[in-house]
Amino acid sequence: MKKTRKATVQDLQQLSELFDQYRIFYHKDSDVSAAENFLKERIESKDSEIFVAENEGELVGFVQLYPLFSSTRMKRYWLLNDLYVNENHRGKGYSKELIEEAKALAKSTDACGVLLETGKSNDIGNRLYPSCGFEIYDGVNFYEWTNK
Repeated sequence: MKKTRKATVQDLQQLSELFDQYRIFYHKDSDVSAAENFLKERIESKDSEIFVAENEGELVGFVQLYPLFSSTRMKRYWLLNDLYVNENHRGKGYSKELIEEAKALAKSTDACGVLLETGKSNDIGNRLYPSCGFEIYDGVNFYEWTNK
């Protein structure tokens, strides 16, 4: 039976393993211990919202959102920063269920919307997000400065 729900500290072990898989997918070194510490801090400090997808007690995916604010709209925005489903459970609707949780969070917090970015080469994501009601916004240039 599939279901999604808000993550708790009791999920940390399984969630950390999923988060580690997610980071490896993005070419980062595996570090489950650091992943657990990072997620524990996010949950305990309440500076992000994490929802998990569960199948028969096993966590199979997650979405993590961070709060932002729109000055012009004078409302909260949510940044959908992380979305991941274990490769053995893809194609079963978990990503869409997690995105629906993100949209429900935006509605329940009276946010003006959910923002996300994905690579131009992410064919799956570039089909998934529009199918979930997201519109590509090409009216701006996205810039990044990193402190290396």
